[in-house]
Amino acid sequence: MDKMMIKSCALLLVPLLFFGCFAGCIDTQEKNTLKILHAGSLSVPFAMLEKRFEERYPWVDVQREAYGSAAAIRQVTELGKTADLIASADYTLIDQMMIEGETKWAESNVLFAKNAIVLAYTDSSRGADGITADNWYDVFRGDDVRYGFSNGNLDPCGYRSVMMIQLAESAYGDDAIFDDLVERFCGIYAQVQEDGGVVVNIPSDIAPTGNLMIRPKEVDLVSGLQSGDIDYAIEYRSVAIQHGFNYVELPDAINLGSVDFRDDYAKVSVQQYCDMPGFGELIGAKPIFYGITVTLDAPERDLALKFIELLTGEEGQAIFEESGQPPIVPAVCTGKPLK
Repeated sequence: MDKMMIKSCALLLVPLLFFGCFAGCIDTQEKNTLKILHAGSLSVPFAMLEKRFEERYPWVDVQREAYGSAAAIRQVTELGKTADLIASADYTLIDQMMIEGETKWAESNVLFAKNAIVLAYTDSSRGADGITADNWYDVFRGDDVRYGFSNGNLDPCGYRSVMMIQLAESAYGDDAIFDDLVERFCGIYAQVQEDGGVVVNIPSDIAPTGNLMIRPKEVDLVSGLQSGDIDYAIEYRSVAIQHGFNYVELPDAINLGSVDFRDDYAKVSVQQYCDMPGFGELIGAKPIFYGITVTLDAPERDLALKFIELLTGEEGQAIFEESGQPPIVPAVCTGKPLK
């Protein structure tokens, strides 16, 4: 090899060695950790956001944990876990449990996505060939049909499920729907109020029996539906889409997905019976909006704000649209402005 070629090879080798050293330094240096606790129904879009965020900020390790929304908040407010961000499937839980109480855990609440209640099922589900938005409650009444929803004391989808079933009585003109589908198989019961409204009571011991399955959070029903242990799961539309299930699109009057029916939804409330701070007050039915907050003691507050910037920006909006959770555009911040 002549001297000129040796010199050229050496010049090429220097930047390669430098780049290798630089890449190695990024891989081996201690990374900043961004901790996020979120609703189970956010698992798919948040996994995509995590990937995009770590590509944008390679020195950051995003660590996520999924819970029912109330349980996610309790990790911080009761169990002392440190987190930078908490995202709830019901934005009002952040207000009630983190902002409005005597002890404040957060100051702002960003509303960023919407959803609706549907009936998820598979091709093997009993009654799958004939179920519609007009007859689903009669299909559920079948002796051999099993269905499920999540625990309303832990998960917003759970109390939204029983709200939807109660709303169905008025929408379909059948005042036995709630009795037949809920009260018959568990300790949850409804009470008509003097003003004509209905309060659905969810005791601490739900004790499901018979054809009804109840699990801690809505995504826990996915495996039961896939295995055939249940025929139908009352789920968010996004969960059905993300897991490739068939689903019945329910009328806006009961699916909790339309602001046009806000007043009708409000005629139904849920009373929870559990010892969690922030619970005990009535939860009124309302359109499904997701909220996210930065905790007051967030170790990585600046990174948390950057994550919310990604989540509410065009990239994040596209992710939520793809995931079956239409974004709120622009996102709405309640409480103190984020900074």
